[in-house]
Amino acid sequence: MPFDPVSPHYLRIRDEIAQDMAGGVPPADHKFAPEREMAERFGCTRVTLRQALQQLEAEGLVYRENRRGWFVSPQRIRYDPTRITGFMEYVAAQGRTPLTECLQAELRPAGSWLASRMGLASIQEPVFHLQRRRWVDRRPVLLEFNTLVASWCPGLLEVDLNTSLTRLLKERFGRVQSRCELVMQTGTVNEQQAELLQLTVGSASLYLERLNFAEHDQPVEFDQEFWRPDALSVVMETRYQADGPVADQ
Repeated sequence: MPFDPVSPHYLRIRDEIAQDMAGGVPPADHKFAPEREMAERFGCTRVTLRQALQQLEAEGLVYRENRRGWFVSPQRIRYDPTRITGFMEYVAAQGRTPLTECLQAELRPAGSWLASRMGLASIQEPVFHLQRRRWVDRRPVLLEFNTLVASWCPGLLEVDLNTSLTRLLKERFGRVQSRCELVMQTGTVNEQQAELLQLTVGSASLYLERLNFAEHDQPVEFDQEFWRPDALSVVMETRYQADGPVADQ
């Protein structure tokens, strides 16, 4: 690559690493050489090298695992939040290997904040609270918290929760959500979330918050999802009305 005297050194290193990856070196989801070796190759300090790698990480091209090093990011999972399709199904449909790990499951009162958020009649309303970690191939990509109204799916804690909750609700309890209200925004991970997702504290995440409604439009489930920012592409299909007004461009 031609030498560019104008760009900062770390950006020139970033460009060279990106060019290597475009040529398949190293392959997707494979590990880079240790930082010491890479710094020697580029004739820079490890601080400068990390600047280059952090730039690539911000762009979603590489990721870091604590105490393991740097890796080339695999292809992102495509996700359409407007479709009622479980994580296990849409990940497998893209030729990847999904895994669900239930970390916590308990019955407890909703509490004031959740009762207000879900429009429940009482702060004592019994709810099932689940904390689950989702994997794609060998990498944890999603930490989610599911809260479900207990009367809507009694006996939930008696079944295996290391699977698709969407399919479980339909097949075991005959329950299907009719619609949802969805919020998406960028955020950061705290210490616990960072450890579970193999990120550093304060790393960026994609945050999804979803309020699900049942057949008679009553709120029955509230979800909070914390995604690794390099793991997901949100893809939605939108149909426009042919005879609608034309907006100013």
